[in-house]
Amino acid sequence: MTRLSVNINKIATLRNARGGNIPDVLKAAVDCERFGAQGITVHPRPDERHIRYQDVLDLRPLIKTEFNIEGYPSRRFLDLVIKVKPHQVTLVPDAPDALTSNQGWNTRKHQDFLAGVISELKKAGIRTSLFTDTKRETIEYAAKTGTDRIELYTEPYASAYRHNPDKAVKPFAEASHLAHSFGLEVNAGHDLNLENLKFFCRSVPYLEEVSIGHALISDALYFGLENTIQLYLRQLK
Repeated sequence: MTRLSVNINKIATLRNARGGNIPDVLKAAVDCERFGAQGITVHPRPDERHIRYQDVLDLRPLIKTEFNIEGYPSRRFLDLVIKVKPHQVTLVPDAPDALTSNQGWNTRKHQDFLAGVISELKKAGIRTSLFTDTKRETIEYAAKTGTDRIELYTEPYASAYRHNPDKAVKPFAEASHLAHSFGLEVNAGHDLNLENLKFFCRSVPYLEEVSIGHALISDALYFGLENTIQLYLRQLK
C-alpha cells in the first residue's frame, strides 16, 4: 500500500493569518498520525509564511511515523534539516517567492549542485528525494545525482484527469517504471485529491508515498480531519 504523508502547511497558514496558536500545528500533526496518516510533510519557506523554522524543530520529537521536510536547498535550509534529521528531505527548485512548488528540477543542468547537496544529506543519514517531471532525461540525471527517490510532480496529471484519465496517467506510469529500472524509489505529489488519487495509485507502479496537503486540509473543513484521512487512505488501498 502506498503511504500517505499529510502536508500540514495549510494549517500553519491559517494559524499565521490571525497570530497566536489557533489552530495548533503541533497538535494537528499528532492528530493526523493518530487518525492514520503514515507521515507528516512540512515545507518551510524563507519567508516562513506558513510552516516556520521553529515549527520544524518543535515537531521533530513529536513525529512517530515519517517526517518529510521539503524545501529549496539553501544553506539555511540544509543547516535546519541536518540538525533535525528527518526521515526524508524532498528537494524542490522553488524560487524564494514561489507560491507553491510548480515545477521539477532540471537535473541535467543542476546535476553537480544536487549531487553535492545529496552527498551532504546522506552523510547525515537522511533519505533524499528530488521533485521531478516525467521526462526520461530528467530521471536519468536524477539517478546520477545519487538521490534515493524522486517525487513526481503530478499537477499535469490532475489537470488532464477529467478529460482523459488513461492519457493523463500514462507518462507517470512510464516514468515510475524507468525510475525503478535505475534503482530509484518513487513518491508523488501536487493536486492529488479524492477524485483522482485512486486511479493514479492503481495505474502507477512502485509508488511508495504520496504527499497531500491543500486538497486534504480543504476536504477536512467539510468532512472533519479524522474522516478525511480515512477517506484518503481508502483510495490508496
